[in-house]
Amino acid sequence: MEIALAKTPQKRQVIFLAILLLLWESGSDAVRYSMPEETESGSFVANLAKDLGLRVGELATRGARIHYKGNKQVLQLDIETGNLLLYEKLDREVLCGVTDPCILYFQLLLENPVQFFQAELQLTDINDHSPEFLDKEMLLKIPESVQPGTIFPLKIAQDLDIGINTVQNYTISPNSHFHVVTRNRGDGRKYPELVLDKSLDREEQSELSLTLTALDGGTPPRSGTTAVRIEVVDINDNAPQFLQSLYEVQVPENSPLNSLVVAVSAQDLDAGTYGNVVYTLFQGDEVTQPFVIDEITGEIRLKKALDFEATRYYTVEIAGTDGGGLSGKCTVAIEVVDVNDNAPELTMSTLSSSTPENSPETIVAVFSVSDPDSGDNGRVVCSIQNNLPFLLKPTFKNFYTLVTERPLDREIQAEYNITITVTDLGTPRLKTQHNLTVTVSDVNDNAPTFSQTTYTLRVLENNSPALHIGSVSATDRDSGANAQVTYSLLPPHDPQLPLGSLVSINADNGQLFALRSLDFEALQAFEFRVGAADRGSPALSSQALVRVLVADANDNAPFVLYPLQNGSAPCTELVPRAAEAGYLVAKVVAVDGDSGQNAWLSYQLLKATEPGLFGVWAHNGEVRTARPLSERDAVKHRLLVLVRDHGEPPLSASVTLHVLLVDGFSQPYLPLPDAAAAEARADPLTVYLVVALASVSSLFLFSVLVFVAVRLCRRRRAASGGGCSVPEGPFPGHLVDVSGAGTLSHSYQYEVCLRGGAETGDFKFLKPIIPKFTSNGAGEEIEGNATFRNSFGFS
Repeated sequence: MEIALAKTPQKRQVIFLAILLLLWESGSDAVRYSMPEETESGSFVANLAKDLGLRVGELATRGARIHYKGNKQVLQLDIETGNLLLYEKLDREVLCGVTDPCILYFQLLLENPVQFFQAELQLTDINDHSPEFLDKEMLLKIPESVQPGTIFPLKIAQDLDIGINTVQNYTISPNSHFHVVTRNRGDGRKYPELVLDKSLDREEQSELSLTLTALDGGTPPRSGTTAVRIEVVDINDNAPQFLQSLYEVQVPENSPLNSLVVAVSAQDLDAGTYGNVVYTLFQGDEVTQPFVIDEITGEIRLKKALDFEATRYYTVEIAGTDGGGLSGKCTVAIEVVDVNDNAPELTMSTLSSSTPENSPETIVAVFSVSDPDSGDNGRVVCSIQNNLPFLLKPTFKNFYTLVTERPLDREIQAEYNITITVTDLGTPRLKTQHNLTVTVSDVNDNAPTFSQTTYTLRVLENNSPALHIGSVSATDRDSGANAQVTYSLLPPHDPQLPLGSLVSINADNGQLFALRSLDFEALQAFEFRVGAADRGSPALSSQALVRVLVADANDNAPFVLYPLQNGSAPCTELVPRAAEAGYLVAKVVAVDGDSGQNAWLSYQLLKATEPGLFGVWAHNGEVRTARPLSERDAVKHRLLVLVRDHGEPPLSASVTLHVLLVDGFSQPYLPLPDAAAAEARADPLTVYLVVALASVSSLFLFSVLVFVAVRLCRRRRAASGGGCSVPEGPFPGHLVDVSGAGTLSHSYQYEVCLRGGAETGDFKFLKPIIPKFTSNGAGEEIEGNATFRNSFGFS
């Protein structure tokens, strides 16, 4: 099947990007080595087996081999010892040119099983090349009128080494007129400039001969020299000026010879021979330039074929010199544009002659593809014929694996002819084809199949041991021993699950049994996997998930949290006699260990000392007064509350409440006979009640003292005609406000007032502001106040 760039339903495409980095099964980083260039062949590089963590001899047993880009062998591997040796002497300048660092990439391929390891060998530069000038002599024509400080460009020396081993400095032979300055170019290389120190005099000396020396930074340093001949000419006061200091141009690599690259132009304001500019081509980045310039027109043309894969950029320096010897300089940056002139390459690394049937994603072949072009020209598409059960998968960098897309069946087709087509995305497209023949070998090709992938079983808790809870079933399309299925329990994913003590399976028919009684409150659900294996060779098996849900039974009675029923002194609830109907006495709190309907609780008052006085809310357990309290109601009450769930059958629990009626919390609390032992303990509620009653009593005593003082003051005023000032009108209304929660659930207010303007004062003690429970409450109020007044001897 052909995988094309267009998206069509009948075609599948596997696109490999040259820059894509994919991790293989090893998942390790690249192993890096370093070695100086020019090292003798057979030299030891490293022990590759030790660095990759492989055992001695594992390279030989797993079929190890070294794979290189372009199949050029630079290393050799001793598979017995794991030593990596140089195959030949390596020259960094030949392999990498000016590229730094110089890294050779290779891969270690293990075939059984297939595994890749990426490795790199970096060649470090040695100082094995001396600086070299292309010209034996440089000629400079300098007018005698040139002022000191004028700079004259000189041609650079070439050194094939890189880094510190390349040209680092320039010197000139001693003289009284010039010195040399070494400067850095934008690409890091150094170039010389001749600086005039002293004015020239043609009548004294018409020509100077100097020696220019280039030194590199190696140890020991190497050098190269050239002669610089300087002719002193008459005055020419205008040097040529280029229209641009930098020309940038792009040239396709397939441009024909003698084609125009770019034309440069310089102007000289002088006239005659001093205004005629001659163009010359300075040496650029490479030892040999593929360009030539017309000295009259300034046109730069191609004299040698370009190769994008070899050199992508050129920097050319152009000098324009007039007839008087003055010169100008410009730079031409030429970028070589890639064209699709290289067909993709396919290198087969591993090929399996036969593939077993029923094996998904079996590796048939491993190969690598490459294209030295760039951009879309270097991007490749791998494809095979349509309607084949095979797939191409990108694996590690530029490697592909040919795998089976689905299990093969030898009875349907025993042989496949596969054509691998590698096509780039350039214009026009170039392609390479490779043919394979794959045979299918016969195996036990049908595994048992469960009727369901997931089985859900429901079991009521408190079951009897050895209860049959369900079955699983698997079938095998094979026959004979290959179709005989054996069932087994697989180890659970949860190591805390005691599967062996919970269930068992019949190995012959797949029936499942519960080994012990299950408890919903301890284990609500659990799941495990069962396996089914045939008796073929090799045996095939499959798995299914079994989920067991434990159903809840009503086996937990309600448990009362409050009030506690632990055999100690009972909890007594205090209720004021002034409480209205619906007054909250207490709340029964209970829980049930079951779930769902079995845990729904309802509350019921079973028994009471005085029926009809108290009631229990069925849903929340709140105990409230059913009617207002009266003096006829007993002081002590005992309530029996029943808590019942809604299970089948329902379960229940009961709790007893003791209620004590008090008059506005002012009378002492009388404990029940059976609560004498608990009276010795300091109950926080009792402490709060005592503090509240003491506060009320103190305020009452203070009111009485104020009233007596007022009476005495009035009598003295009546006797002497004067008196003390007593405010008329009532005192502030809210003298005491006692409020709280629980049994202290109502507020009480008392007022003390003195009425002025009469010979006798009135002291009024108002009853607590609480609801009136009887129709004749007004009469009782008057009677109670009168009784209280008379008890203190007031009229």
